Amino acid sequence: MNSELYLSDLESKPERLAALADALRAEDPFRELPERVDRVLFLGMGSSRYAAGVAALRLRTAGVDAHAEYASAAASLPNREGTLVVPISATGSSRETLDATARYAGGPAYLAALTNQPGSPLAGAADLVIDMRAGEERGGVACRTFQHTLALLLALESRLTGRTGDLPALLERAAKASADLLDRRDEWLPLAMELLDGPNGVYTIAPAERLSSAEQSALMFREGPRRPADACESGDWSHVDVYLTKTLDYRALLFPGSRYDDQAMDWVRQRGSTVITVGAEVRDATAAIRYAGDDDPDVALLTETLVAELVAAYWWAGQ
Repeated sequence: MNSELYLSDLESKPERLAALADALRAEDPFRELPERVDRVLFLGMGSSRYAAGVAALRLRTAGVDAHAEYASAAASLPNREGTLVVPISATGSSRETLDATARYAGGPAYLAALTNQPGSPLAGAADLVIDMRAGEERGGVACRTFQHTLALLLALESRLTGRTGDLPALLERAAKASADLLDRRDEWLPLAMELLDGPNGVYTIAPAERLSSAEQSALMFREGPRRPADACESGDWSHVDVYLTKTLDYRALLFPGSRYDDQAMDWVRQRGSTVITVGAEVRDATAAIRYAGDDDPDVALLTETLVAELVAAYWWAGQ
């Protein structure tokens, strides 16, 4: 792992995402899926599972039976016809994901692997291989692959639900949003680094529909600069994390959009905690980081983790 190369990986996000948009405009990577899909099972660990959790929720709201599982679970859905299994691993060599995939190899379930390494063991076990097209992450941290996983799972959603929409155009907007955050980092990054630099770590909060943003952001603080960090869903926060605001120097990144944001902020106001919003402004937040297109939840889903990733990169480089 290398902090300078990690920062370089982040800086190439807009270019890589725009290239993925072009590739999706040229062809549907899921065009070879079987016609019959009764249920979908996502398998992954870490960032892969974070993205899968959001994808599964989106599919369920569209009426598709979908579930995201820890690949390390001893067992999950039975190996049955009509089951689409989507193992996700950027390297294609995650031990847990390979073990879970082996339970479905040879059918009757259909395996569509999502990986950044088309020549990997995971790819070799699959019926269909979806290339993340994120390029080599020389910093050793899953950042572009996380963004591309989300993008490709949106493509899968379109395939399974028949929802119309211009996904390549969405990815291009997200690429511009990422470029906006990168280009203006001198305006917002120093303050964010200062406000989040407390003695008790960083906490990240996001609505269920974008929980992956909180989970990935917390992981970036742990993985690079090795800071304590944890993620929480916005509504659940008032049941599980609110207690920390009474005893800790509580500092958080809030990704707005939940109907329960104000409920959490009531406690923040009472206890004087530090909260930075990423996207929309929220009353009594200490600061807000805005970016182009942040009023679109799908752009936010694909973009907002870049704030935590950049904070983590600069903290890491400064150690």
